[in-house]
Amino acid sequence: MSRADATADGDEITLLAETFRLLGDPTRLRILIACLGGPMAVGAIAEAVGASQTLVSHHLRLLRAARLVRGEKQARHVLYALTDAHVSQMLRDMIDHAREDDHEPAAPMPQPEGMTR
Repeated sequence: MSRADATADGDEITLLAETFRLLGDPTRLRILIACLGGPMAVGAIAEAVGASQTLVSHHLRLLRAARLVRGEKQARHVLYALTDAHVSQMLRDMIDHAREDDHEPAAPMPQPEGMTR
């Protein structure tokens, strides 16, 4: 990735921050990981993540709004799947990262002058 590819404007930064905020919820993350295996109905997702259908439906609504999942009506059910390969690959990369053997904490980042933790 070139440096130009790694830049983002203010609106993109805001969208990214909101997306990562959504991913910070363990239930929503479990829902996305459950959908890695392919399209699933709400009931199957609820069973896979150990949450109520009502709670899963609420989270799916937020994830759809963030374009992380899509719903497709089939017969009397809506099947939910990850929106695209970008979402799938990001999740797989983060799972791989979490499983890496090197779990040493990173060195603290330098703080700009005048800022304290």
